[in-house]
Amino acid sequence: MAIAPDQPTSVPARRGLVARHPLTAFFVLAYALSWIVWAPWVLGTTGAGWLPTTVEPPATGYLNATAILLGPTGAALIVTALTDGRAGLRLLGARLVRWRVSVWWYLLALVGVPLLAVLGCTVVGGVLPDLAALGGPGFLLSYAVSFVLVAVVGGPLFEEIGWRGFALPRLQQRLHPAAAALVLGLLWALWHLPQFFDPSWTAASGGGGPVGIALFVATAVTFSFVTSWFFNGARYSVLIAVLVHTSIDAATTVTPAIFPPALATSAVPLLVSFGAAAVVLLVVTRGRLGLPRDREIS
Repeated sequence: MAIAPDQPTSVPARRGLVARHPLTAFFVLAYALSWIVWAPWVLGTTGAGWLPTTVEPPATGYLNATAILLGPTGAALIVTALTDGRAGLRLLGARLVRWRVSVWWYLLALVGVPLLAVLGCTVVGGVLPDLAALGGPGFLLSYAVSFVLVAVVGGPLFEEIGWRGFALPRLQQRLHPAAAALVLGLLWALWHLPQFFDPSWTAASGGGGPVGIALFVATAVTFSFVTSWFFNGARYSVLIAVLVHTSIDAATTVTPAIFPPALATSAVPLLVSFGAAAVVLLVVTRGRLGLPRDREIS
């Protein structure tokens, strides 16, 4: 029997503040656990003396990986355990490994999403990609290795367990699917704010300052609409959401090789291409982003 995504499972109903407000508890924990890890880095960068004024790789990567694992993933596991117990944890795990979906979802996630990034650069820059710069067929192997590393170390795997695996189904039980994607996109984007203290991360994410942050937030919201459509269409498959998220991140590591660096590292091309895709999906699905009207997806 299908279980509504945020309805009580087979365990007895639990009481308490977390059980009454699971979404609030999740976002508070996700922010707190991640930002606590990032705090010494931020304070050091701003001159508080906890750390040197810069955190060099690989320390930056370890710091980000720890913050992501403790934040979205840790918060999802803790709140699920407190509200739905083992049955809820099994359901969350089932969504993570849900791979039996149409092959079209895999093709769209692995090929369509990177093509959107390339299309955005082409349209905004008015230039064609220099595919010869990729170095021929051998590029596919290096891209595959990079893809796996980005998925596991870069954040998509452990972020999506929380954002899409836990939060989105519950938001969609309370809000219209489009509103749920918007709220999640905003909260997802703002969670990244401490990372703007890392110059390398900031440069790869469209730049810093108020304008750069605003562009990043707007772009993340468009990603949220697109990823919500994938997640809902693939029957709450966190695996598909991870592949979409990874494709977005991996594509931004490739575009600087085939487009002028200033264009490839700008948030504007992604905002244009994914913004257009989000508008099309909202119109075609009448705002439901692939969510069935009965909302009964286990």
